[in-house]
Amino acid sequence: MPPSAPASTADPRRLRLLFVVESGTDVRLVDGLAQRFTLRLLARTIGGGGREVSQAPAKPVDMERGPRSRWRFAALVIRRLWNWRAQERPDLVLTQGYGVAALACQLARRFLGGPPVVLLVCSPVEEYYRCRRDQPTVGGSRYRALEFFGLRALAKLNAWLGGDCVVLSAHLAGVVRSHGGSRRRSLHEIPLYGVDTTIFHPPAGDETKTARKAARGLPATGAVIFFSSRIAPEKDAETLLRAFAARIQAGDDLWLLHRSGGWREFLRAAETAGVAARVIATDAVFPGAELAADYRACDLVVQASRAEGLGFSVLEAFACAVPVVATAVGGLRETVRDGGTGWTYPPGDATALATALEAALSDPAEAARRAENGRRMVAEKYAAERVFADFAELAAKLAR
Repeated sequence: MPPSAPASTADPRRLRLLFVVESGTDVRLVDGLAQRFTLRLLARTIGGGGREVSQAPAKPVDMERGPRSRWRFAALVIRRLWNWRAQERPDLVLTQGYGVAALACQLARRFLGGPPVVLLVCSPVEEYYRCRRDQPTVGGSRYRALEFFGLRALAKLNAWLGGDCVVLSAHLAGVVRSHGGSRRRSLHEIPLYGVDTTIFHPPAGDETKTARKAARGLPATGAVIFFSSRIAPEKDAETLLRAFAARIQAGDDLWLLHRSGGWREFLRAAETAGVAARVIATDAVFPGAELAADYRACDLVVQASRAEGLGFSVLEAFACAVPVVATAVGGLRETVRDGGTGWTYPPGDATALATALEAALSDPAEAARRAENGRRMVAEKYAAERVFADFAELAAKLAR
């Protein structure tokens, strides 16, 4: 298939980076890479209304869409890495996850003399897949044991081939180490894509919360809880809706804001839970100024995941000085610490979540203290400028 945009003249001072995308990626990652590299995307076509890149990039990106079949896409990856003209050959390949396309990139590197390869691991794939079995009713495909063991086999094959791997969190580093593999494997903890603190920041000036809510079309009265996760089994919208319903039944004046591509399904689940009248749901907004304004207009952010690699929603909320309630699971345990930066609860426990919601909303001073701790943590460790600089330094080293 032809590229979606013409290739631009390469800047000889910038590394040529090929980003191989098998399962869709976030526009913030694409924009951040495009600012620092001569970037080309090779992306598997996503069917069913999905997108190869979550939103349109800030500037046109040289992108070729490959076949929808994962195996045919992997074959295309090998052909591209083998047949690229010398002047277009990438200095480095960044490949998403540890699936079929990643295996193709590693085989090309090992046996065909391809460019250096870095695996970017953003999510615990097996943990997410197991959630299809444990939480099958909302936003997920059917769990198949054979597919799960196929994922494990791919993970172990990629591990056996060794190489460099960028992970977003210490939790994901543990997931990758559990695959075993070659001693040549090097893990680098870099939380790409980070948080753009020039966009996600606390409210400026003397604008009131009421004014911020009005600007985003939110109710002037009552507390607004923001749930920005996509609808998928691992994100566990059902537990959140049960906890929210419990607080409504207890007489709390609450609203639940949801923005994602699965918002219609979320509304149907809210109707089943009996709280649709208190839910505001729309499609996802561009993850820039509009999303930051949503955070600043809300009183609390909830991340209800049953599995999580890192969790950027909570980091964006912290950057905006908004309090957070999250499950004590995966990479979230590294950022949301009960009593320190937020409130936590066991995954799937609607009663504990309802209690945490009440605690966070009933003590504004304590909520502000914890959110400020979170804001400082984001500024020190997760700011986008810092993490992209760390990756650019690593890329330059590997390309040499």
